Amino acid sequence: MNLRNKLFTAFLGLIIIPLLVLGLFTFFVTYNSIEKKYSQQAEYSLKAISYSILNVFDEMENVTDTGIVSSVFTTALKADDPASQDFITNAEQLNLNASQRNFRNMLYNHPAISYAFLYNMNKRSSHVPIFTKEDFGAMPFIDFQKSHFYEEVVKLNGVPKWIAPHEYPELTGEESVFTQIRLVKNMETFRKEGILVVQIKRLEFERIFRNLTLPNNIQDTSFLLVNDEGLILFDPKEHSDGQNMNAFMDRGIDYGSEYQSFKSKFDGEESVISIHKLEGYPWSLVSVTNWASLSQEVTSFAKWFIVILGLCLVTAVAFNKFFMNRITGTIAIIVRFMRRVEDGDLSARVEEKGEDELLLLSRGFNDLMDRINRLFDQIRDEQRLKTEAHMRVLQAQIKPHFLFNTLESINVLAVQNEGRKVSEMVCRLASILRISIQDREEITLEEEIKHLKSYLEIQKFRFEDVFDYEIEIPKELLSCRIMKLTLQPLVENSIQHGFEGIDYRGMIVIKAWSERGNLIVHVEDNGLGMTPKQLSLFEYMVPEEKESPQSGEGNLKLNQERRGLGLRSVADRIRIQYGDVYGLFICSSQPGGTVIHCVIPNYGGGEGQHA
Repeated sequence: MNLRNKLFTAFLGLIIIPLLVLGLFTFFVTYNSIEKKYSQQAEYSLKAISYSILNVFDEMENVTDTGIVSSVFTTALKADDPASQDFITNAEQLNLNASQRNFRNMLYNHPAISYAFLYNMNKRSSHVPIFTKEDFGAMPFIDFQKSHFYEEVVKLNGVPKWIAPHEYPELTGEESVFTQIRLVKNMETFRKEGILVVQIKRLEFERIFRNLTLPNNIQDTSFLLVNDEGLILFDPKEHSDGQNMNAFMDRGIDYGSEYQSFKSKFDGEESVISIHKLEGYPWSLVSVTNWASLSQEVTSFAKWFIVILGLCLVTAVAFNKFFMNRITGTIAIIVRFMRRVEDGDLSARVEEKGEDELLLLSRGFNDLMDRINRLFDQIRDEQRLKTEAHMRVLQAQIKPHFLFNTLESINVLAVQNEGRKVSEMVCRLASILRISIQDREEITLEEEIKHLKSYLEIQKFRFEDVFDYEIEIPKELLSCRIMKLTLQPLVENSIQHGFEGIDYRGMIVIKAWSERGNLIVHVEDNGLGMTPKQLSLFEYMVPEEKESPQSGEGNLKLNQERRGLGLRSVADRIRIQYGDVYGLFICSSQPGGTVIHCVIPNYGGGEGQHA
């Protein structure tokens, strides 16, 4: 990863991402706390509403209590019974009429009462209306006795029983009213006389919800009165009256607990459902608040946070592009030039521009490269002089070796009065010396073969009938460049060591070919060959390691490799001239002879040394 990406990643990792994590943490904490805080708020609201609803019920119970205590209902039942009318005096009748008139006035004047009537438990044939109501027919008393409400009312023994809208429309009618049913007793004898049915209008309950003041974040709240079976008894908005809560919910609800609040789907929208059980009644007050309205402020905060975070990110990108790009771009350029230097391009220079520390960095790089180039030039000159000196030493190891042997052979021929042979050998030696004393380090392969033939002819004079030779060099390779005195030591090794003491005629074969850009000269003999121990002395392709002064084994091996052998000199010259990947490869066995491959770069006379 480059410096630019690292800086941008650091900005994201140390600033943007922590801000994002902090914002998300704050958002989710606040988001989750909304439901808890709203649940507490909804509990207080539902308790207040239930208190107002219970007050309406208590007020209606007080009204009916007044009628029972004043014996208005008992007297009305007697008045409806012909058998009882004979026992009522004129004074009692007058008081009864006055009480009934006052009670009727109270019922009419009360805004919440819709209708009231009595069932006569003694007569059991009809009902006694307190006042009439249009489009309403009371359930016959015989049918009412068959319902479970009748048994409940009797068991309550005068305590009011309330029926909500839609719970029992056969008794209360289709109108959305609350109905109070209670047993009427004679206050003197406590004898059960009848059953009072009073219907309460929904106006009083609508007034409670209409006067309810809600905070702005929960204005979109619906209140419902639901019984324990989930039937919606009362909806102030009249949207879901008479329907079941299960039709709107995606989960079941247990209405038995005192208070509960949870988040769920209601009518396809995410909402918070709060349920409060009305004390003493099989009903629950339910509030449904749209979650979007509750979380509106947090959602707005989240949107603003995302906008601000996005602006920070855009600013970071702009900062990275216009300011950091200049810093990292200059550093990246210097890094690229340093890599060019690593690849060997010491001429690399950085353009110096700007007026800050980057200018000093570029200028320092250029100054450093100038100093390195001067040092390299100095080292190159010293190394060239050292190499030339080393090459002259190695060549000196070859020239006297061959010269002494040849002069010794000429001397032998002169003693034997072989004038013609002496003359030929002198001409051959002159040809060899002419090539050897040239100032050029490299000659053509054709010249090297000419030198080799002169040497072989001289050796054949010395070792007559000991060996023959064959030279097979393609014409297209004769112009290749090769270091002088390369092949002669290889052939000399075969003659002096390979054919020594053999009882058959030796054979030397010299071939050459080009392979993978290299020139390979193949020298093969059918001499004695070498043992593995002898062969180990010629590991020319393994570079010499630096040995410590205490390393006796390393010094011993070095001494064994440098015992004046011509092969070692040739191998060293090739490695110095062309590099460690070139040199001599020797393969030998006993019996079987020896094969030497001389591997050097293949280039013509007009090409560079390391083509």
